[in-house]
Amino acid sequence: MIQSTESAERIRELLDRNLQEVFGEGDNARRRAAIDALWAEDAVLYVPPGAIVGRDAIDKFAGDLRATHPHYVYTPHGEPQVLHNAGRLAWGSGPRGAAFEYTGWDVLIVRDGKIAALYVFLDDTSDEFRRASAQPAV
Repeated sequence: MIQSTESAERIRELLDRNLQEVFGEGDNARRRAAIDALWAEDAVLYVPPGAIVGRDAIDKFAGDLRATHPHYVYTPHGEPQVLHNAGRLAWGSGPRGAAFEYTGWDVLIVRDGKIAALYVFLDDTSDEFRRASAQPAV
């Protein structure tokens, strides 16, 4: 049997910090510093439109997404779950203090203490899911 060398605490930290400091961050320099600290150089972000590879492309995607929802906040739902070198976290997003406009799950794979892959699942009950599903693949 193979045992993971990734700590559950680090995986939980990556889930939380990525949600807040990457996708929730409006300042380009702070977002980029977080990406460099949290993501592997060759990381892959899987989102409904397609796969995005590398820190530069992830930074551009996160910045472009943030620009479409500059006043939205990301709020975790419940506690993150960790299994071996992976973790998942449910979240919701919308204006601060208002009902969520969309919800989803982040599922990440960790390698050497950094995010190697992140799969973003949008709940199909939201308009955001329908918009993302209608976009051509990246």
